[in-house]
Amino acid sequence: MANKFAIYGAMKINVLSLNGVFDTGLAAVLDAFATANELAVAQGLTSVAFDVSLVGLRREVRTNQGFTVSVLPAKERPPADWVIVPAIGERTPEPLTAALATPETQAAARFLRQWADDGALVAAACIGTFIAAESGVLDGETVTTTWWLAPFFRQRYPRVRLDDRRMLVRSGRVLTAGAALSHMDMALWLIRQASPSLAALTARYLIVDSRPSQSAYAMSDHLAHTDPLVQKFERWARDRLADGFSLDDAARAIGASKRTLTRRINDVLGKSPLSYFQDLRVERAVHLLRTSSDTVEMIATAVGYADGVALRNLLRRKLGRGVREIRSERAALLLTDVVD
Repeated sequence: MANKFAIYGAMKINVLSLNGVFDTGLAAVLDAFATANELAVAQGLTSVAFDVSLVGLRREVRTNQGFTVSVLPAKERPPADWVIVPAIGERTPEPLTAALATPETQAAARFLRQWADDGALVAAACIGTFIAAESGVLDGETVTTTWWLAPFFRQRYPRVRLDDRRMLVRSGRVLTAGAALSHMDMALWLIRQASPSLAALTARYLIVDSRPSQSAYAMSDHLAHTDPLVQKFERWARDRLADGFSLDDAARAIGASKRTLTRRINDVLGKSPLSYFQDLRVERAVHLLRTSSDTVEMIATAVGYADGVALRNLLRRKLGRGVREIRSERAALLLTDVVD
């Protein structure tokens, strides 16, 4: 199931941070999205953005290395599109068992369950998968976790299907990642749902090429899914949103067969080339509705639809919102800028 939020507007992300949060994991997630936001602006992808908030059970948490981090109380935050659960710093079963039993962790699990029930998707990495499992949101799903705690995970959560051989697993409404540096794989996966080329560019900015042995392990999932052909298709599609879609033209332009293009797009993005092309049209239309005074007819022409009626129907079908509602969001954003 593809993530619609990355395509149709800023992906809203709550990062659930508890006392003892793993410093490297938290920093990897925050740095990945901050870098992606900066690069998106530099590349002109102004409709691709990640709205990231640190949330917790108090206003400050202490990281595993003793640093103090300010967070927003979870009870004050509305549901996000995604809730990310980074690891905590307990690495062996006995102290981890104690940490999972604390009132803070149990309260966090309840918030996570409620957010999931309200429609949020859940991503957890490394030992953060244990917190997600405590909430019950992983029950019945196939997941991965940090490899050295796999036996303990299986014993503690028998209703969860564990495949600890994999770095990253998407199942239903949850995304799980393996050990420590897989936090970066997880963040890049989320960025890739908005823009494969942006994810690749973000990875290039964050990977140090002189340390290939580290990057080979830290980035294994991203490297497995980084696909120049998919990136070429995205660039081709973004330049031709006003034109009619042709799989023949797309395949010819990027130098691949239609079958290869379709298979590779589906492997990376979980959808057909036409479906992704339509998503990009909707993304551009929403961006123009929020940032310009163009008429609906003008915007429809700019994104390749015959008339405003077709665009209105598409937006209602895809987003559950109409033009008036989308433009009211623009007014709310402008008001927020003035207040800030």
